[in-house]
Amino acid sequence: MDDSTYTVLRTFADTWGLVGMVVFFVGVLFWAFRPGSRKVHEVAATAIFRNEKRPARFPIDPTTGAQLKEASK
Repeated sequence: MDDSTYTVLRTFADTWGLVGMVVFFVGVLFWAFRPGSRKVHEVAATAIFRNEKRPARFPIDPTTGAQLKEASK
């Protein structure tokens, strides 16, 4: 690959790569802040607290944090 091909590809990647990344970023922003997405974000934010009234299905080893599936059988 000679210098002229490299220069053309580099210029193309610099300009259109930047434009592509900006368009992607703006698209992600619009998707995240779209109307009606508040409920989805609230559900995702509170997902770890869903089963607060019910214990885990299998006991958890306090030393390793692993579930003791064999012990509950």
